[in-house]
Amino acid sequence: MQASLGFGHFLAQADGVARGILLLLLVMSIATWYLIVTKSVRNMLSRKRGRHFLQLFWESSGFDAVAEHLRKEPPDEPFSKLVGHGLKAAEQYNTRGAQRLVEVGSAEDFLTRSLRRAIDEANASAETGLTVLASVGSSAPFIGLFGTVWGIYHALLAIGMSGQGTLDKVAGPVGEALIMTAIGLAVAIPAVLAYNAFTRRNRVVLAELDGFAHDVFTFMSTGHREAANASGLPKGA
Repeated sequence: MQASLGFGHFLAQADGVARGILLLLLVMSIATWYLIVTKSVRNMLSRKRGRHFLQLFWESSGFDAVAEHLRKEPPDEPFSKLVGHGLKAAEQYNTRGAQRLVEVGSAEDFLTRSLRRAIDEANASAETGLTVLASVGSSAPFIGLFGTVWGIYHALLAIGMSGQGTLDKVAGPVGEALIMTAIGLAVAIPAVLAYNAFTRRNRVVLAELDGFAHDVFTFMSTGHREAANASGLPKGA
């Protein structure tokens, strides 16, 4: 009898609720690892492309060269997208002026709002999937615990009906039910660790992006007037 105890025996004896809980935990685990793998690869590629663009940006002679690069290679990471937003805003303001509500204010104000929107978009993109990881990390242990309580409840009912309440008869079914708690923790721990790692990475990147936005604004508004005007920044900005 003891040799038959284990996860396989528990699964064979599980009812619909227990199997539904196991299926839910499996789905949560698959979603967690999918997000971990895809976001890790995406972040790695974005970091690599960002370093390449920043090197090109700082070595460029002016915004006209940067604009030419962005025309050949469309922005595909936060830093190039931010510069693209800035150049587009400058060109738009230079072409239309403050004709619409979105363009009200000076050229510097319009440029500031455009750069801020680029940072907000980068932040929203970076946070994709984090809600799922946070939800899995916070709920999986309790879902597993509920499965354990449910399993122990049915195990004790079966033992009570059989009239065999000795320790060796109780320990096996209860031990099997505790597997659900272990599964819940196994699902939650990677989600929590991944959430913390991605959140920290996002904070670092957004801090770098915010500092870079200040540099871009300074260069476009004061530091490189001629180069900026060649890329579309309004004269006198």
